[in-house]
Amino acid sequence: MEPVLRIKDLKTEFFTYAGTVKAVRGVDFNIYPGEAVGIVGESGCGKTVTGLSIMRLITYPPGKIVSGEINLDEIDLLKLSEPEMRKIRGGKISMIFQDPMTSLNPALTIGYQLSESLILHKIISKGEAKKRVIELLNLVRIKSPETVFNQYPHQLSGGMRQRAMIALAISCEPKVIIADEPTTSVDVTIQAQILNLLQDLKSRVNSSIILITHNLAVVAGLCSRIIVMYAGLIIEEGTDTQIFDNPKHPYTWGLLRAVPRIDEQEKERLTTIRGLPPDLLSPPKGCPFALRCSYAMEICFKERPPYFNPEEGHRVMCWLLDKRAQKVERSK
Repeated sequence: MEPVLRIKDLKTEFFTYAGTVKAVRGVDFNIYPGEAVGIVGESGCGKTVTGLSIMRLITYPPGKIVSGEINLDEIDLLKLSEPEMRKIRGGKISMIFQDPMTSLNPALTIGYQLSESLILHKIISKGEAKKRVIELLNLVRIKSPETVFNQYPHQLSGGMRQRAMIALAISCEPKVIIADEPTTSVDVTIQAQILNLLQDLKSRVNSSIILITHNLAVVAGLCSRIIVMYAGLIIEEGTDTQIFDNPKHPYTWGLLRAVPRIDEQEKERLTTIRGLPPDLLSPPKGCPFALRCSYAMEICFKERPPYFNPEEGHRVMCWLLDKRAQKVERSK
């Protein structure tokens, strides 16, 4: 099966008074039709910048995509002009943003904002667009869609605004939907509803989903493949089974130990990862996690590790997987 989206050596930087922040430092991954992929990692690791780079929404100044390829159906999005990109953005690839209150225009009705995208990309009349918007609001389980059509964002609850954002993202049945922390601004009950909704929509509209989150528990039920990012790099990638049952990178071990477990009989304190992420104004020469890693060796501080493949579909950027390294057991 051919990927619908190919990311090759993507590098995005921000030019500030303090210096150049290397936010994304050479990211490679593929997205296949109809799959859901999770990108996880702590704040500042480059998850959201990767998503915004794919959408070509990095604002210059201060940010800029300095190199790489973003191929959607063999079209390199980085080579398109802004008018050409505007035809693709929202039509073939769309994004659900973190905060719907700041993403939706407060001066325009929900119906107008959803209709606008349909009229632009599908070239249909206002009447046809309204009918389709009502169907979309029903699809995302918003009650009284005819009423909501004429309401403004501030008149809706946080959960309803997020559903409206999802309706906007799927309105033109894009091939790829990037969901950036779609459950951050809602309570736990609404979180579960939105994740169930995304799971249901994935099968209905057959779009590929890139779910960006810092919460490993969120990706567990939705994503079949997981990408772990740290300091602007992908440090581990594998299937959900490989990442949850057989992770290989010490950073992934730390993330998993920080997630509460309901299947453990003995209650233990959640552990934290010691130290702080590296300063991306001057990234470390070796492994970016070395200063925080309990298993770091001399080479970890001198040279960035290549990708090792412990099994098919599983890649890990860690010197512990080198045959010459002393084997260590993961501490559960």
